[in-house]
Amino acid sequence: MRFRGLGFAAICSIVLALPAWAHHSHGNYQDSFTDIQGTVTEVHLLLPHSWVYLQVKDAKGGEPQLWALEATGRNGLERIGVTKEYVKPGDTITARCHVLKDGSNGCLLGFLKAKDGTVKDWDGGMAKNPTDF
Repeated sequence: MRFRGLGFAAICSIVLALPAWAHHSHGNYQDSFTDIQGTVTEVHLLLPHSWVYLQVKDAKGGEPQLWALEATGRNGLERIGVTKEYVKPGDTITARCHVLKDGSNGCLLGFLKAKDGTVKDWDGGMAKNPTDF
């Protein structure tokens, strides 16, 4: 009987862990970084992921495009000094991110250069800031 209980517990652990592992897949994003610049329209410091919405001028002279930039969660951002005052709607920022493979206007944020010129890692705070950004 005890063996059955352990087996059931092991199966439950695997079943519950799989969605969490899949949730953190970066397979939808390109491996290389792309730099984009635009005006912040919204900032949502949330768990499990934060979001910055950016109005980006079309490179071909067309209408501005809204981009959704996915970042790490609020707790991780607060640890590196990101607050609701750090980036606000109306700020012009530059983002270095992994764009979506399907070509839609979204990316996984790596680094964000704020209006004041400071650069922070919005993908967990563990990477060194780039020197060419």
